[in-house]
Amino acid sequence: MTAPFLSLPQILNRLALAARWTLRDHRPDPDGTCPICHTPDCRAATAAREVLEAIRKLRSGAARGGAAEQESIELLAP
Repeated sequence: MTAPFLSLPQILNRLALAARWTLRDHRPDPDGTCPICHTPDCRAATAAREVLEAIRKLRSGAARGGAAEQESIELLAP
């Protein structure tokens, strides 16, 4: 399927999978360097961690926001 036909959770899941693959591929060697980039601070791994953190924040915020929104709707109902 292409992106216009995917829901937001499906897009987030695909982004999370891609970030996990990147983290797996760029896992540091025992000496602390990335096997692909050959640097101690791998930018790809850092970006993948930031993507996963953003997805976690979005999902936790949506869970809280959804509950608060439902509660406010119930309070407004006659």
